[in-house]
Amino acid sequence: MHANDGFRELDPRECLSLLATVPVGRIVYTRHALPAVLPVNFGLDGDGAVLLRISAASDLLRAVDGAVVAFEGDAVDADAQSGWSVVVTGPATVVSDPAVHERLARTGPRSWAPAPHEVFVRIEPELVTGRQLVGGRSMYGLDLPS
Repeated sequence: MHANDGFRELDPRECLSLLATVPVGRIVYTRHALPAVLPVNFGLDGDGAVLLRISAASDLLRAVDGAVVAFEGDAVDADAQSGWSVVVTGPATVVSDPAVHERLARTGPRSWAPAPHEVFVRIEPELVTGRQLVGGRSMYGLDLPS
Protein backbone atom coordinates (compact mmCIF):
# COMPACT_ATOMS: atom_id res chain seq x y z
CA MET A 1 0.00 0.00 0.00
CA HIS A 2 2.06 2.89 -1.23
CA ALA A 3 1.20 6.19 -2.85
CA ASN A 4 2.32 6.62 -6.43
CA ASP A 5 1.51 9.69 -8.52
CA GLY A 6 -1.39 10.64 -6.24
CA PHE A 7 -2.81 7.12 -5.96
CA ARG A 8 -2.66 4.61 -3.13
CA GLU A 9 -2.81 0.93 -3.98
CA LEU A 10 -5.48 -0.93 -2.02
CA ASP A 11 -5.12 -4.42 -0.61
CA PRO A 12 -7.73 -7.03 -1.62
CA ARG A 13 -9.60 -6.75 1.69
CA GLU A 14 -9.94 -2.97 1.30
CA CYS A 15 -11.01 -3.45 -2.31
CA LEU A 16 -13.86 -5.80 -1.44
CA SER A 17 -15.00 -3.58 1.45
CA LEU A 18 -15.22 -0.59 -0.89
CA LEU A 19 -16.86 -2.59 -3.68
CA ALA A 20 -19.62 -3.63 -1.26
CA THR A 21 -20.58 0.06 -0.84
CA VAL A 22 -21.75 0.66 -4.42
CA PRO A 23 -24.78 -0.88 -6.17
CA VAL A 24 -23.57 -0.75 -9.79
CA GLY A 25 -20.37 -1.76 -11.54
CA ARG A 26 -19.22 -2.67 -15.03
CA ILE A 27 -18.54 -6.13 -16.40
CA VAL A 28 -15.77 -6.26 -19.00
CA TYR A 29 -15.95 -9.22 -21.37
CA THR A 30 -15.44 -10.26 -24.97
CA ARG A 31 -18.32 -9.99 -27.44
CA HIS A 32 -17.76 -11.02 -31.05
CA ALA A 33 -13.97 -10.97 -30.47
CA LEU A 34 -14.10 -7.34 -29.29
CA PRO A 35 -13.94 -5.87 -25.78
CA ALA A 36 -17.33 -4.98 -24.33
CA VAL A 37 -18.32 -3.14 -21.15
CA LEU A 38 -21.78 -3.25 -19.63
CA PRO A 39 -23.06 -1.57 -16.45
CA VAL A 40 -24.83 -4.02 -14.12
CA ASN A 41 -26.10 -4.12 -10.57
CA PHE A 42 -24.39 -6.76 -8.45
CA GLY A 43 -23.73 -8.21 -5.03
CA LEU A 44 -20.80 -9.87 -3.30
CA ASP A 45 -20.81 -13.39 -1.93
CA GLY A 46 -19.13 -14.19 1.39
CA ASP A 47 -15.91 -15.27 -0.33
CA GLY A 48 -15.65 -12.03 -2.33
CA ALA A 49 -17.09 -13.42 -5.55
CA VAL A 50 -19.07 -10.90 -7.61
CA LEU A 51 -22.67 -12.02 -8.14
CA LEU A 52 -24.87 -11.03 -11.06
CA ARG A 53 -28.53 -11.99 -11.50
CA ILE A 54 -29.34 -11.99 -15.19
CA SER A 55 -31.78 -13.43 -17.71
CA ALA A 56 -31.07 -17.01 -18.71
CA ALA A 57 -31.79 -15.96 -22.30
CA SER A 58 -29.43 -12.96 -22.37
CA ASP A 59 -26.58 -12.41 -24.79
CA LEU A 60 -24.48 -11.44 -21.77
CA LEU A 61 -24.92 -14.88 -20.23
CA ARG A 62 -23.81 -16.61 -23.42
CA ALA A 63 -20.77 -14.34 -23.67
CA VAL A 64 -19.51 -14.68 -20.09
CA ASP A 65 -20.34 -18.23 -18.94
CA GLY A 66 -17.02 -20.03 -18.66
CA ALA A 67 -14.97 -17.00 -19.73
CA VAL A 68 -12.46 -14.93 -17.76
CA VAL A 69 -13.93 -11.47 -17.23
CA ALA A 70 -13.17 -8.33 -15.28
CA PHE A 71 -15.58 -6.47 -13.07
CA GLU A 72 -14.98 -2.85 -12.07
CA GLY A 73 -16.69 -0.74 -9.45
CA ASP A 74 -15.83 2.76 -8.35
CA ALA A 75 -16.90 5.91 -6.58
CA VAL A 76 -15.66 9.36 -7.54
CA ASP A 77 -16.31 12.75 -5.99
CA ALA A 78 -15.35 15.25 -8.68
CA ASP A 79 -15.75 18.24 -6.36
CA ALA A 80 -13.42 16.77 -3.72
CA GLN A 81 -11.16 15.30 -6.41
CA SER A 82 -11.18 11.97 -4.63
CA GLY A 83 -12.34 8.46 -5.28
CA TRP A 84 -11.44 4.83 -5.76
CA SER A 85 -11.62 2.07 -8.34
CA VAL A 86 -11.60 -1.71 -7.79
CA VAL A 87 -11.22 -4.47 -10.40
CA VAL A 88 -12.05 -8.14 -9.78
CA THR A 89 -10.76 -10.52 -12.46
CA GLY A 90 -11.60 -14.20 -12.76
CA PRO A 91 -13.74 -16.84 -14.44
CA ALA A 92 -17.49 -16.27 -14.66
CA THR A 93 -19.74 -19.29 -14.24
CA VAL A 94 -23.45 -19.89 -13.90
CA VAL A 95 -24.45 -21.17 -10.47
CA SER A 96 -25.72 -24.68 -11.12
CA ASP A 97 -25.89 -26.07 -7.58
CA PRO A 98 -29.60 -25.95 -6.56
CA ALA A 99 -28.80 -25.27 -2.88
CA VAL A 100 -26.52 -22.35 -3.74
CA HIS A 101 -29.08 -21.01 -6.23
CA GLU A 102 -31.78 -21.17 -3.55
CA ARG A 103 -29.55 -19.32 -1.05
CA LEU A 104 -28.76 -16.63 -3.61
CA ALA A 105 -32.44 -16.30 -4.53
CA ARG A 106 -33.02 -15.27 -0.89
CA THR A 107 -29.85 -13.27 -0.21
CA GLY A 108 -28.27 -12.40 -3.56
CA PRO A 109 -28.69 -9.35 -5.76
CA ARG A 110 -32.07 -8.50 -7.27
CA SER A 111 -32.19 -7.81 -10.98
CA TRP A 112 -33.06 -4.24 -11.94
CA ALA A 113 -34.52 -5.64 -15.19
CA PRO A 114 -36.33 -8.82 -14.05
CA ALA A 115 -36.81 -11.63 -16.57
CA PRO A 116 -39.07 -14.70 -16.44
CA HIS A 117 -36.10 -17.05 -15.88
CA GLU A 118 -33.01 -15.68 -14.17
CA VAL A 119 -29.70 -17.24 -13.25
CA PHE A 120 -26.86 -16.21 -10.99
CA VAL A 121 -23.39 -15.72 -12.39
CA ARG A 122 -20.37 -15.82 -10.08
CA ILE A 123 -17.14 -14.06 -10.94
CA GLU A 124 -14.43 -15.77 -8.91
CA PRO A 125 -12.06 -13.20 -7.34
CA GLU A 126 -8.77 -14.62 -8.63
CA LEU A 127 -7.21 -11.17 -8.91
CA VAL A 128 -8.49 -8.22 -6.86
CA THR A 129 -6.81 -4.86 -7.36
CA GLY A 130 -7.71 -1.29 -6.59
CA ARG A 131 -6.45 2.19 -6.06
CA GLN A 132 -7.60 5.27 -4.30
CA LEU A 133 -7.03 8.84 -5.43
CA VAL A 134 -5.33 10.75 -2.67
CA GLY A 135 -4.22 14.35 -2.36
CA GLY A 136 -6.38 15.81 -5.16
CA ARG A 137 -4.22 14.49 -7.99
CA SER A 138 -5.36 13.85 -11.54
CA MET A 139 -5.43 10.49 -13.27
CA TYR A 140 -2.22 11.49 -15.03
CA GLY A 141 -0.27 12.35 -11.89
CA LEU A 142 -0.38 16.10 -12.53
CA ASP A 143 -1.29 18.63 -9.89
CA LEU A 144 -4.88 19.76 -10.33
CA PRO A 145 -5.55 23.49 -10.47
CA SER A 146 -6.74 25.09 -7.24
